Amino acid sequence: MNRIEFLRNSFVATGALVAGSSINGLAADKATTGQGPALAGKTFNLDYAPHQGMFKNNAGDSFLDQIRFMHDQGFRSIEDNGFLGRSTEEQTKIGDLLAKLGMRMGVFVVDGGDNWKTSLTTGKKEFKDKFVETCKKSVEAAKRCNAKWMTVVPGFYERRLPYGNQFANVIDAMRAGAEIFEPHGLIMVLETLSDTPELFLQQTHETYAVCKAVQSPSCKILYDIYHMQKTEGQLMVNIDRCWDEIAYIQIGDNPGRNEPTTGEINYKNLFKHLHEKGYKGVMGMEHGNSKPGKEGELRVIQAYREVDNFLA
Repeated sequence: MNRIEFLRNSFVATGALVAGSSINGLAADKATTGQGPALAGKTFNLDYAPHQGMFKNNAGDSFLDQIRFMHDQGFRSIEDNGFLGRSTEEQTKIGDLLAKLGMRMGVFVVDGGDNWKTSLTTGKKEFKDKFVETCKKSVEAAKRCNAKWMTVVPGFYERRLPYGNQFANVIDAMRAGAEIFEPHGLIMVLETLSDTPELFLQQTHETYAVCKAVQSPSCKILYDIYHMQKTEGQLMVNIDRCWDEIAYIQIGDNPGRNEPTTGEINYKNLFKHLHEKGYKGVMGMEHGNSKPGKEGELRVIQAYREVDNFLA
């Protein structure tokens, strides 16, 4: 074999090796990121819960069809903030489908209307009465879908009252709610938000103090990672400090409030921390999709595979 033939054959062989390595590497990458067929439909290590509309381009407009699609992708819970506003018939259909698929219902909102806008901090009887009435309504709705957790927001800071009086008014209202939920094994989870500085609960330690004062297994914390990154940071530190009162977790990257891997939060480390702590609860996907259409929806699933596979 002359030198030219040798070099030509060597080049071809080397090219084949590189091409083979690239193909194998791409396949491995797809398996790692969750695009590979081996992971399609595989149950996640943590219990992530999508919501209505998150996969409508792939699943269709029907919420029931969307739930089926979620299950096919490996999700085993949903959450539905507006569940309380659905008809009894629709609530029952959702509950029946979840039971058939072996899925859990995450939070829905105890929506007291002006309770959120005006606030339980005021101590006004009409607001507390409306809150109690909505809690009772929530018990009946929870039965239809085997729900366990319901989101509660005490409302706005009341500038005309000292903080201590507001704190007492919130505790009084939460105890009234807990009395309704306790006999049914239900849990209202208080959410600390970053939407506006006018809200009474701004940081996790404040919500922790309310739960400690109420002293009920039916009054716990909803820890929303997106909101808490904005208002207080030190996510792992504050989770650990308040761990015994945290019953529910929600997800969203910051900035943008989209799926993990799109912002500054290190979700691989954070989920690993929660996994190692033995968290078995629902992880509500209360965020948007960073990209539109079918591709954007699939990217959400891929993002969860990326951060969840890190736990395996």
